[in-house]
Amino acid sequence: MARIDYFYSAHSAYAYLGAQELYRVCAAHPGTELVHRPILLSPVVEAVGGLSFAARSQAHVDYFFGREIERWAEWRGLPVIDHRPTYHDNPLDLPNGLIIAAQRDGLDVNALSFAILQAHWRDDADIADPRLLSELLARLDLPVESLLAAARSVPAIDEQAVNTQEAIDRALFGSPTYVVNGDPFYGQDRLELMARALTRPFRPGNWHNPPVG
Repeated sequence: MARIDYFYSAHSAYAYLGAQELYRVCAAHPGTELVHRPILLSPVVEAVGGLSFAARSQAHVDYFFGREIERWAEWRGLPVIDHRPTYHDNPLDLPNGLIIAAQRDGLDVNALSFAILQAHWRDDADIADPRLLSELLARLDLPVESLLAAARSVPAIDEQAVNTQEAIDRALFGSPTYVVNGDPFYGQDRLELMARALTRPFRPGNWHNPPVG
């Protein structure tokens, strides 16, 4: 049985754009275990020498966080706002914690995760706002008070820290990254390759230790 460790942040544009395709791939491969691993994104990006959003060139921002998002949204058939989300820099602890808590309780974590991502990238909503999250939980018929309490609990905060540290230790580049039985696939544009790996792993590479001469 294949396992996908799904490292992402609750405010990730490309996690939003790839989520439904990820779920479709999992459904097409019975027995696949999808494990949501919400992270704090900035420490992961910075650990591999990546630049913060503010430090990137305007050309880079315009292309990767503008045109590319627009094209992938059209390709995936998903609505998306045409600007950087208003609340994009708000803390991720609560939305990440909700995803962690829902998974621990065996609830529909896929639906909850997508609803949070969609609220951020379709509705320009504040996913750090407990009132908004309460509405999302109620809409999905999930227990509101108990999940919010669990999301704020020490175990949820600790699990987010563990996920973040593991992403750093694995030298992952950002969100989303799908790790299939130890092999990482960075970006939702790698989902086709990830799907192949579920049934036929790629041969081991030497990218981390290139030949000399």
